[in-house]
Amino acid sequence: MIRFLSRRAVSAILTLLAISAIMFLLFYVAPNDPARTIAGVQATNAQVELVRERLGLDLPVIERYFLYMGGLLRGDLGYSFYNQQPVLDSILQRLPATASLAIGGLAMALIIGVLVGIGAARRPGSFRDRVSTVFVLSGLSVPTFVVGLLLLYIFFFQLTVAGFPIFPAAGYVKFTDDPWEWFRHLILPWVTVGFVSAATYARLTRSQLAGVLGEDYIRTARAKGLSDGSVVYKHGMRSALTPVVTQVSLDIAVLMGGLVVTERIFGINGIGSLAIESVNRGDQPVIIGTMLLASLFVVISSIIVDIAYALLDSRVRVK
Repeated sequence: MIRFLSRRAVSAILTLLAISAIMFLLFYVAPNDPARTIAGVQATNAQVELVRERLGLDLPVIERYFLYMGGLLRGDLGYSFYNQQPVLDSILQRLPATASLAIGGLAMALIIGVLVGIGAARRPGSFRDRVSTVFVLSGLSVPTFVVGLLLLYIFFFQLTVAGFPIFPAAGYVKFTDDPWEWFRHLILPWVTVGFVSAATYARLTRSQLAGVLGEDYIRTARAKGLSDGSVVYKHGMRSALTPVVTQVSLDIAVLMGGLVVTERIFGINGIGSLAIESVNRGDQPVIIGTMLLASLFVVISSIIVDIAYALLDSRVRVK
């Protein structure tokens, strides 16, 4: 296991270095001029040159590349072109909001989706199975922004008009400032993320578990007199959870990289909103920083998945 983790760590580092090099080429060598964007369309050539010099954009490409990579190896993502704030500080300021939204929404999706999938797989063709099919089709068909706006209309607007202002319209409150307000502000965003993602987990759990319950070792376990719950949860789920774990790792990477639509709908200033603002401003260092963060979560989650495979399924061995 130690050798495996060491190889994966080296592979992860090389992957991140390759991604960072590609992003440098895309943003710094591509035919665009951040200095002109920042100075404005009415700026004179002299003003543009001053901005270019201040940002270090007048240096040779090779020198800029080594400065850029040296900073990354030290954990320095550079400074924002827009406000000269360290990129890492900008990301860390927005990370708690995105992490709260992503983890809570994913936990809700996982619990609901797996339970719905188990219920459908245990009774194929039953009324419960048909209801789960409707749930899955709804979750996969309805866009995230429709779910979010519908929740805002019903649980914020209608309840507020009726004199029951239970849910806030938008914003984010830090957990350390007020745990109750933190929870209250995130309920609707969690439901939005959870509803859409739960459909995927329900579909994966139902299809995988239905196949596992037909295996010979499951029939042997039933013949030995084990209860249905013990057979399903203790024996069947260990094998059925493999694709679910894969999906969880992908969702963690995507969600932590920024929930652009959900954050915009509910006014949460997370990493997704930071990325959109940076694109609109042409703030290349911040764009690169958010992309590197998403890449980092993808690499870490892939390592966790490989370890989880070996723990869940005895047929999988780390060599």
